[in-house]
Amino acid sequence: MRTLWGSTIGKKVVMAVSGLVMLAYLVAHMLGNLKVFFGPGEMNGYAHWLRTFGEPVLHYEWFLWVVRVVLLAAVVLHGVSAYQLSRRDIAARPVKYQHKRQRTSYATRTMRWGGIILTLFIVWHLLDLTTGTVNPRGQSGHPYENIVAAFRTWYANVIYIVAMLAVGLHIRHGFWSAAQTLGVTKPGTARVLKATSNVLALVLTLGFLSVPLGVMTGVVN
Repeated sequence: MRTLWGSTIGKKVVMAVSGLVMLAYLVAHMLGNLKVFFGPGEMNGYAHWLRTFGEPVLHYEWFLWVVRVVLLAAVVLHGVSAYQLSRRDIAARPVKYQHKRQRTSYATRTMRWGGIILTLFIVWHLLDLTTGTVNPRGQSGHPYENIVAAFRTWYANVIYIVAMLAVGLHIRHGFWSAAQTLGVTKPGTARVLKATSNVLALVLTLGFLSVPLGVMTGVVN
């Protein structure tokens, strides 16, 4: 395990696998968010189901805590791997390229800033819709009402929209990179995987953005 983590290939594999774990969570989270369009009963009922999932084997909210721990581990491993790989890349190329465009694509150059934006957003999102600390309503057990209250403020909309655009860019580049790292890409599948990464990025971005846009336009109220 130490040898795997110590190697560049090992760090890339850890980064790829942890990224796919987070991607799976994002897909499930987006589908859950879309329940807001079916009214407070549907959304609040779904939130309650998540807290009671697995009973009586699991206690109340245990399933959510398992998900949170796994997701936190994935975020930490992904971030640490990305940072260490970046430092290794810099150390391997002490002389900067004269033309920055030759070294990286636009998406690659924005991955680092995208990661920082998403890390800050996760903190905000937890304080807003999990603990309710910064939410204008912040009432436990009423996620629908809390969502509506949050997205009736201009600053929550700006934060969320910027973060979701960063998510889209991150997925578009990250999914393709993960496929390459894990050896999935082949001459016949490269085009399909690239198209899949674009579709995933677009669907998730639009899916997440539909919630604040729904509140802003009065579709969700």
